[in-house]
Amino acid sequence: MLVELRAENYAVIDHAIAVFGPGLNLLTGETGAGKSILVDALALLMGGKSSADVVRHGADRAVVSCVFEATATADAILDENGIDSTGSEIILRREILVNGKGRVFVNNQPATVAVLKLLAPELALVHAQSETLSSFDQAQQRILLDRFANLDPEPVAQAHANWRAAATKLEDLEQGEQDRLRMVDLWSYQRKEIESAQLTAGEDEELENEKRVLANAEKLYAAALGAFDQLYDGANSAESSLRAALRNVEELARYDNKFADAVQQLTSARAIVDDLSDSLRDYAQGIQASPERLAEIEDRLVTLDRLKRKYGTTIAEVIAFGEDVARKLAEVEDRDEILKQLRADLADARNKYATVARSLSSQRQSAADKLARLAERQINDLAMKVQFEVVVTPQISESGWGSHGWDEVEYRIATNPGEPLKPLDEIASGGEMSRVMLALKVSVEEGSGKPRKKSVTPRTLVFDEIDIGIGGRAAEAVGQKLKTLSRAQQVLCVTHLPQIAAFADQHFLIEKREDHGRTKVQVRLLDDRTRVEEVARMLSGAVVTEASQQHASQMIAASR
Repeated sequence: MLVELRAENYAVIDHAIAVFGPGLNLLTGETGAGKSILVDALALLMGGKSSADVVRHGADRAVVSCVFEATATADAILDENGIDSTGSEIILRREILVNGKGRVFVNNQPATVAVLKLLAPELALVHAQSETLSSFDQAQQRILLDRFANLDPEPVAQAHANWRAAATKLEDLEQGEQDRLRMVDLWSYQRKEIESAQLTAGEDEELENEKRVLANAEKLYAAALGAFDQLYDGANSAESSLRAALRNVEELARYDNKFADAVQQLTSARAIVDDLSDSLRDYAQGIQASPERLAEIEDRLVTLDRLKRKYGTTIAEVIAFGEDVARKLAEVEDRDEILKQLRADLADARNKYATVARSLSSQRQSAADKLARLAERQINDLAMKVQFEVVVTPQISESGWGSHGWDEVEYRIATNPGEPLKPLDEIASGGEMSRVMLALKVSVEEGSGKPRKKSVTPRTLVFDEIDIGIGGRAAEAVGQKLKTLSRAQQVLCVTHLPQIAAFADQHFLIEKREDHGRTKVQVRLLDDRTRVEEVARMLSGAVVTEASQQHASQMIAASR
């Protein structure tokens, strides 16, 4: 649900805030007050095209922002695009600079227009006068039909993924024979080079340490013997000093028990010195200056460095690379058998996809006729006289296969008697398109009567000037349909008709006024009294009469 919409320095709006609620939210006001501008601002936040023309005169930028209630799917989209979720809300903001450039923020983190377009189907579908046709493409038409029939395309999506994976694996193995032979030669050389080296993980580190020891043998020998002499063998060694001290402390301990611990400590110290001295002596005796071994180690390290430069940063990575090459060669050697199995796997995946896609297509065909009949009746209730059909065209060739199935879904309409049915994007006006969309949405919500599964149909629907060219009973029918639709999802609608305004759950008045020589737009949520006054104004014009107020009160009461 859309919670809040803000616009600053956008077109004629200096600063406006609208806080929306559930159900039917209606926007009214005098012609030119800025009602459709707010809808256009929301369309911009759904990824619509921006222009420097929307920046208010004298400002350096326009800023539009909104707050939606978060959904699990929307949070998943944010996570896939590296944007942190905030929990219960999603905050969208878009800035358009006077030079035409702009910035996008989602949850106050830098984002792109592409992310807004990904979020849009989950959050809102805006039927603005300028955006209605582009926002309801064939993908949206298919989604709406699936929602009406309560269809789940997930099995088809999974089968499509399996089919594509099997096809890709087979294509990789069936690459050109020349390329295959060239790769076999390369892999064979790489495997031979790595295997002949007889690598052991971590041996380069061990060899580097041994190299340092051999290269500094004389220094190490002298240091070890020097330490041995100072600790044990010299005239003034630590061991002799500790031995003398121990005798004296033992004498003290004979007469004073408090020196008993000191005796133990000195005894332990002598033992440590003795052990360390033995280790130093053995280490010195084991040092052998071997130029031959040093040269051998250096040659081995050169070999290891060459392999690491070619196949990995560590010996372990080089070994892993060799194992991978060996596996590829084994696959090539068993190529015929593997190809046979992969072709069988692909045929199986193809058959499984065709089975679920055919089933889904059949269900769509059946649902399309029912939706067309319901939608035609609903549209004709809205001061239109149309013929309507939903055409499902299977694209059985593999080039037409997709994760949603193999169907192309197209809604067609004839708005005048005797005219041929044409795609929706060829109908006459945005006002007609808005009414068609309203009728379709109501048909979907009321049509099947089945419990709804999770759907990607937007939670917030926005209609701009849906009442163009209608009045009387047709206007009341539009209001009733909007009210019906709003029971299932939030609806925002711009209207000029009191018959529609009477059905509002939240009624917003858009007013334009002059302040210090500049035009400003104000958005005001009406209470019960001011709502009656606004509906009365819509009924009678500039002069609100007592009769128009009574009529407005009756209309609002009747709508409830």
